[in-house]
Amino acid sequence: MSATYADKPAASRARGLLRQIADAAVHPLTVDDLLDHFHPLRGGTGVEQVRGRIVEVRPETADATTIVIKPGRDWAGHVPGQYVRVGVEVDGVRLWRCYSLTHGPRPDGRISITVKAIPDGTVSQFLARRVTAGTMLHLGQPEGDFVLPRPLPRKMLMITAGSGITPVIGMLRNLFSQAAPVESDIVLVHSAMAQPEVIFGAEMRQYAATGRLRLIERHTDTDGLLTTDDLAALVPDLDERIAYACGPVGLLDALEAYYDEHRLTLHTERFRPLLVEADADAGGTVTFAGGTVVDAAGDTPILDAAENAGVLMPSGCRMGICMGCVLPMKSGAVRDLRTGELTVAVPGETGAGGVSIQTCINAAAGDCHLDH
Repeated sequence: MSATYADKPAASRARGLLRQIADAAVHPLTVDDLLDHFHPLRGGTGVEQVRGRIVEVRPETADATTIVIKPGRDWAGHVPGQYVRVGVEVDGVRLWRCYSLTHGPRPDGRISITVKAIPDGTVSQFLARRVTAGTMLHLGQPEGDFVLPRPLPRKMLMITAGSGITPVIGMLRNLFSQAAPVESDIVLVHSAMAQPEVIFGAEMRQYAATGRLRLIERHTDTDGLLTTDDLAALVPDLDERIAYACGPVGLLDALEAYYDEHRLTLHTERFRPLLVEADADAGGTVTFAGGTVVDAAGDTPILDAAENAGVLMPSGCRMGICMGCVLPMKSGAVRDLRTGELTVAVPGETGAGGVSIQTCINAAAGDCHLDH
């Protein structure tokens, strides 16, 4: 049976009523709208609703841009090598992508990502070419296990290509910023299309010049694609090194096959493709965890469409206030019937828990999967 407003504990009902009165007082805005305006980085909004403000936009190459972000108080901190899910509003649609954090913990508490513009990439083009300081972002908490162990391996090999350098530069910056000298023998093999396209090129070369690592820099336009045969020739003691690799799928597939064949240790980080498209007006199907599939029109709340099809749904005020109807969307797109705002969930991008949506005020904007 669906939960009703009367079923909720007294404290919860009181909070809901106070919230309803407060929202009515500032209509057509909400209390959250006002708080976001005056104190957008406030804490206590929950781990899935961390906000961040862009404080610096710095070009790295013609196609890559570093974005420095001041996260809200709920930011939990990260380990170098991890990535963060970033939600950004592009032309009225909130889209999420994953980006590696390109630094270690900073004294000022800020974080940074470096975005390479991908042809026809909606989010990457926006972040690399259009975004400005002051823009607010949505942030997930840091994720990923592409991190260095403690103690460090005696000998390491880092293999990167293109923007695959981003998690590794975070590792290196953290290592080389520490007071104690790094005892590990590090070889970095980096491949890019051409010399001007090498992200963090000057920094990597400086590390090599000061003896912190051995850098092998290759450019596809003159050296050709990096192969496992090249790697074995360039790094004769490859079988003595713990390897960390990040880059295009083809390179990682070849490396994994080579390392498996030779029974060597390789850690990889793979970038994830965009899999979901949204259509604000078309509606779609809503698939539930048990396998039930419901057709949902683009102008009908998912809650109503599901209940009309006989699916038992959690609900409350049915006005978008009490949050009693919230469910996690694992993949797909929905449209807020009040504002027209689209929310998109992409497997691998939006986290294992999905994106929380209010089913009483959102309609399907494509095929969706809900965890219910």
